[in-house]
Amino acid sequence: MGRHEGDRAGAPAMTAGGALLARLKAVGVDYIFANSGTDFPPIIEGLAEAEARGIDLPQALVMPHESAAMGMAHGYYLATGRAQAVMAHTNVGLANCAIGAINAATEHVPVLLFSGRTPVTERGRKGSRTVPIGWGQEMRDQAALVREACKWDDELRFPEHIPQMVDRAHAIACSIPRGPVYMSLPREVLCRPCPTEGLEAPATMAPALAAPAPAAIAEAARLLAEAENPVIFAQRGAGSADGFAALAALAADWGIPVCQYWAVQLAIATDHPMAAQADPKPLLDEADVILVLDALAPWSPDIHPLKSGCKVIQLAQDPLYQRQPVRYFRSDVTLACDVDSGLLALKAAMEPLLASHRAKAESRAAAVAERNRAARANALDNARRGGGTPMTRDFVGLTLSDALAGREAAVLSELGCPMAPMTLTHHQAWYQEPHSGGLGWSFPAALGMQLARRDRLTVATMGDGSYMFANPVACHQIAEALGLPILLVIVNNAEWGAVRQSVIGLYPDGYAARTNRMPLTALSPVPDFVKVAEASRAHARRVTDGADLAGAIDEAIAHIETKRTLALLDVRIRA
Repeated sequence: MGRHEGDRAGAPAMTAGGALLARLKAVGVDYIFANSGTDFPPIIEGLAEAEARGIDLPQALVMPHESAAMGMAHGYYLATGRAQAVMAHTNVGLANCAIGAINAATEHVPVLLFSGRTPVTERGRKGSRTVPIGWGQEMRDQAALVREACKWDDELRFPEHIPQMVDRAHAIACSIPRGPVYMSLPREVLCRPCPTEGLEAPATMAPALAAPAPAAIAEAARLLAEAENPVIFAQRGAGSADGFAALAALAADWGIPVCQYWAVQLAIATDHPMAAQADPKPLLDEADVILVLDALAPWSPDIHPLKSGCKVIQLAQDPLYQRQPVRYFRSDVTLACDVDSGLLALKAAMEPLLASHRAKAESRAAAVAERNRAARANALDNARRGGGTPMTRDFVGLTLSDALAGREAAVLSELGCPMAPMTLTHHQAWYQEPHSGGLGWSFPAALGMQLARRDRLTVATMGDGSYMFANPVACHQIAEALGLPILLVIVNNAEWGAVRQSVIGLYPDGYAARTNRMPLTALSPVPDFVKVAEASRAHARRVTDGADLAGAIDEAIAHIETKRTLALLDVRIRA
């Protein structure tokens, strides 16, 4: 490598913007989801410089909107377990990242979030302000836009700090509990030369992981083994294929029902004999020991009181959810660890205890299985009766599930198809919108998952309001540009359905419920979503009759498999 102009030490150097990208590659970042601005010239120059000099970098992808960048990084992590980078433009770009940062923080998703910072000098340095927005975009505390959602933030002050800053950012983001981190990048610093020595070396900091004390695992195992009516609540999956298998075996061996109340990821197959329906009340009425697996709100305390004397075991990356100021769920045994490693340890600790409790466990398993079988059969029957014009949401979910049978598909639901009528059987089969409620998540998250797993069918189901929140024109452009052929199913009821249900829940006998008039919820006239998709050359079709839905889904999947472009179905459902 030659000497870079401005390198005072005479050692090989390159533009700091390029050095930053090179270090990201060294710590394991595959993609940079970027929306560029006037603060990006040293980043863009760094990309060109690295290419000319044969330096390995993450692949930089153009994102027409920052919300899509954050959603894709989120989805890519769900598919791979590897944290990715997002780069945005000063304060305005960072503001567009804020909802994605909130979603990532709530769901323990690590993201390395960067944004430019308006130049701090008006003259005299390479990178000083040159256009009026250099003054208009200045903030006293730009990081405040995302600080509450991030585990750590910093600003690059000297180019030689790049390796250690990136290493620390990646290690903190991937430490338990995982989450996003943020770094601001002043343009003058990015324009300066940075030494290239060691940029490709392995990371100098490892993420901090956690394991529960053996005594705590033993106590949890004892409580569950001795319980008469134990229950497991799971919201964020089982952590991995191994964790998924461990939970399935533990629940079956001990006859413990698993309730996936407001599930964000799948923890147990929906047709598993121990998979309970989502209503917590009947289970909590009898439960004497509860195992909570990574659940922000495993039930609603206002309407789901615990039985007197009930013991609760909380197992999660952050079992007490320290980010949430108000969360007073009981925790008699607190296990801080990844869910899969905790489940494997708990299963191993319970195995020697099974012989002395086998009769009780087998009797309970038979009763639980029969109760769950009857409840699932009822849910499926109700879904089948939901065809017609328009359809029910459950009918759409069941029909989609039937079409996906035998495929290793991933389904993302953002106020879209419900879990209950679907047959979901593997640990990456189901993802629901984050509990933070930052809408527009599932479309770009599905694109990120498809980018990571191009061999797998990825399905995003979402309400019509959520689709509009996703900046759909930007997302369709990304899908076409990057060749990401997801199946997008819009369950369209021309309203904010979640808001309607919230009003009815809080005021069941109120004026709005009695008159069926819901101010501030209607989304009429309904935009023509088919034309929006067709503007980016996607396959698109509107479905209004349930009799046509199965054929429309099959046609869309066939299009994806043969044409390898996105397919959208605008499915009209009942309000």
